[in-house]
Amino acid sequence: MKSRTCLVFPTRVRSRMPLTLLITGFGPFPGAPFNPTTALVLRVARRRRPALADARRFAHVFPTSYAAVDRELAELVQRCRPDAVLMFGLASRTCFLRIETRAQNRVSSVYPDADRQKPATPWLTYRGPSTLAVRAPSALLLQAARATGVPAKLSRDAGRYLCNALFWRGLEASTTKGGPRVVAFVHVPKLGRGINLATLTRAGEAIAVAILAAARRAR
Repeated sequence: MKSRTCLVFPTRVRSRMPLTLLITGFGPFPGAPFNPTTALVLRVARRRRPALADARRFAHVFPTSYAAVDRELAELVQRCRPDAVLMFGLASRTCFLRIETRAQNRVSSVYPDADRQKPATPWLTYRGPSTLAVRAPSALLLQAARATGVPAKLSRDAGRYLCNALFWRGLEASTTKGGPRVVAFVHVPKLGRGINLATLTRAGEAIAVAILAAARRAR
């Protein structure tokens, strides 16, 4: 799968400086031929809710590849200069949203990515910290998601696959000059059991609004 980026301009221009929000998802990967985050990020980026109207929104779908994550995230941060980054990934074994609160400096060599490649080392950053904490108000994101009626919980384990790797790289980017002020990762369940793309979109939109509010406060 090729990556793709979509820019959604603000539907209304206001006097204050607009924020830039980067929203990302993933394509299919071994064991998940359909990844709902592919459509989810595009839907959230195109929502016309007033609270999103003054934000420049970029939607990007990563191939589920370690090489693509390392290459494309750095390019996106450099090109888009996002104030906030909202990342979505699929957690097919859960039936609720998971607001991740930390990324771990570890990676599994058991599961190959969509390019059939496995990481060469058990860590993401050599001699880096064991964990990085989320750069977003997790409790407020959780509250926003639950307000839409979608079940959601906080999570301390983003796994050892591409989702955790992307989250880690995003948090690393937030520590660099000109990097995003707010970075969050949300795992979504597979569709079914009362969860469909429309309900995920409502929850994603609410989380995006909360993240932009946090980015404004961080200015």
